[in-house]
Amino acid sequence: MCKAFNTDGYCDSKFDYMVDLSNRLKEVKAMIDAGKYFTINRARQYGKTTILNALISYLEPDYEIVSLDFQSMSSLSFENEQSFVAAFSEELLDNVKNFPNNIRNELIAFEDRSAKINSLQALFKVLKLWCAKSEKDIVLIIDEVDTAANNQVFIDFLAQLRAGYLKRRKAPTFKSVILAGVYDIRNIKRKINPDNDNKINSPWNIATDFLVDLSFSVDDIQGMLNKYEMDYHTGMHIGKISELIYDYTSGYPYLVSRLCKFMDERIIGKEGFPDKNSVWTKRGFLEALKMLINEMNPLYQSLKGKLEEYPELKTMLYELLFTGKSIPYTLMNDYIETATMFGFIKNIDGAAVISNRIFETVLYNWFMSEEYVNSKMYNVGVREKNQFITGGQKKLS
Repeated sequence: MCKAFNTDGYCDSKFDYMVDLSNRLKEVKAMIDAGKYFTINRARQYGKTTILNALISYLEPDYEIVSLDFQSMSSLSFENEQSFVAAFSEELLDNVKNFPNNIRNELIAFEDRSAKINSLQALFKVLKLWCAKSEKDIVLIIDEVDTAANNQVFIDFLAQLRAGYLKRRKAPTFKSVILAGVYDIRNIKRKINPDNDNKINSPWNIATDFLVDLSFSVDDIQGMLNKYEMDYHTGMHIGKISELIYDYTSGYPYLVSRLCKFMDERIIGKEGFPDKNSVWTKRGFLEALKMLINEMNPLYQSLKGKLEEYPELKTMLYELLFTGKSIPYTLMNDYIETATMFGFIKNIDGAAVISNRIFETVLYNWFMSEEYVNSKMYNVGVREKNQFITGGQKKLS
């Protein structure tokens, strides 16, 4: 089976061309070995689920892995403690095969709500008992945790995890807990608003900083293209193509893979590109770049949606693009923190800059088209008003 560049979901090295994650996995495992609890919060389509799936296989020889996805739980699951305990127990039963019988029976009782007490406290008593009986230390991984971030029951769930962590030297608990999502669970801010009612501080202040870089370096891209070249022998200059890709993407994983996917699949056969040898050139790269800038993909949809949800961020990015204003980069500023969290900006020498040249171009084109449409609408409005209004009075036919 031929491999491909995958931008439709998490990547698997058996089926997809992808960068070598081994050094990153070693770094993450070192945190787990040290018993750290942490959050992997990165922008949309930044490789979070890919590294989590690779991590599961990497850790399995040493740990019992519990991997859950909160996106698979409905909103009703977070309405109250009883609903959450039942849904969480169901997820555990579906994803873990090696429960001791008494633990399984307790979780089944939670799931079908036949237990006398269906509370988070009761659930965590069972989980602690499981941690005590397990032959291996247990690592809990939860993806898409920000699906639940607006719910009080989720905050209470974090509080239970925190309590277990603080007592870990006296009572059995999870060896490590990894929460993954876009939002930083340590300080959940669903809306930027001076009114503090819209800010929820979570009890996840026990989390260690996650400093593993998930963006792709030039070397990462070269390694991926080396694997491709071994299959297709295009004669490409791997170093130059890798530098071009990095120069425009700054290593944003989705953008890197999307450009490669276009060069591999969509350009060949177009005028001037009869074969793969002609595609994997600077000219082929520029053709792929043009296609990427002009399409509407899930990443751009997410970007657009976030800027419409947070108009202050849109204003800030507009100023960065059009006014040349230097905005100091400080995470004390809510807007800077949130723009960084969504992957819109990065820190270069203490100044906030847009994350990559592709985002710059896409945002520039969007803002310019809005200016044009608004200007045309204004001119049409004035024209139509002049046709029907004279001296402040509507003309009579």
